[in-house]
Amino acid sequence: MEKLRVGQSDLQFSRLVYGVWRLSDAADTSHTHIREKVDACLDQGITTFDHADIYGDYECERLFGQILEKDSSLRSRMELISKCDIALLSDKFPSRRVKYYDTSAHYIEKSVEQSLKNLHTDYLDLLLIHRPDPFMNATETGHALDALIDSGKVRAVGVSNFSVWDWRLLQANMRHSLVANQVEMSLLHRDEFTNGNLSAMQIDGMTPMAWSPLAGGGLFSSSPGTQRLAPIFERMADMQDCTVDQIALAWLLAHPACIIPVVGTNNLDRIKALSHVSNIDIDRETWFELWTAAAGQEVP
Repeated sequence: MEKLRVGQSDLQFSRLVYGVWRLSDAADTSHTHIREKVDACLDQGITTFDHADIYGDYECERLFGQILEKDSSLRSRMELISKCDIALLSDKFPSRRVKYYDTSAHYIEKSVEQSLKNLHTDYLDLLLIHRPDPFMNATETGHALDALIDSGKVRAVGVSNFSVWDWRLLQANMRHSLVANQVEMSLLHRDEFTNGNLSAMQIDGMTPMAWSPLAGGGLFSSSPGTQRLAPIFERMADMQDCTVDQIALAWLLAHPACIIPVVGTNNLDRIKALSHVSNIDIDRETWFELWTAAAGQEVP
């Protein structure tokens, strides 16, 4: 599978990223089953794995880390992403009164240390600030992120769910470049294509990453948008021997901004078939045909 350079860094990520946010939701969370998923990804060139400190009520990093604890040689074959700044209400933090965001230096540093411990690694390839923090001290946050890169604990940093002015405020207070922004993008969630954020990412040299590229399963629902897409999906599936989820991912891959989708299925058969996405051809007219069906109206 093709790899892409991430932003203005020396990082290279696989064209598809495997997201672990549902890892603890699986019926089988054993070391053996998680290793099967990881091997299925690595065998087809999906080498980048997307984490966050909060996933699975703070459990997913620990579950994933067990495979690296038992086989440390796997670390050299993969890139690890994690995120921080969301403080969840959780039994693990009984003193918290409310969910909140924390971009203080202390919180970021503590979160990274915990992620490194959970994942049994000395460094993260990419750290993302998970959500814009309306109480952010941009100078403090920027200095903390720079320090993490300087220390070698993090190779690069970026953001998630940030609008252009949010990330430019943070960038103005950093020496190192923000290299990525992970936002929600799919056929059923197209705002980033038209609100200026995707354009600004390209201007600022940031790699766009797409979470929930299958609209959280919405592409398999009976919604009006999905019903309008169904005949196009059926035609493309017959012509290119592919599935609905593969078409939706290929639609994102076709965009010239080089969007990297983050795929989170727990279905092992679907994981094993992900590499077929790179064989699906979506030309400009087909791309807009899918957009038009999803939107329920032609472009202006």
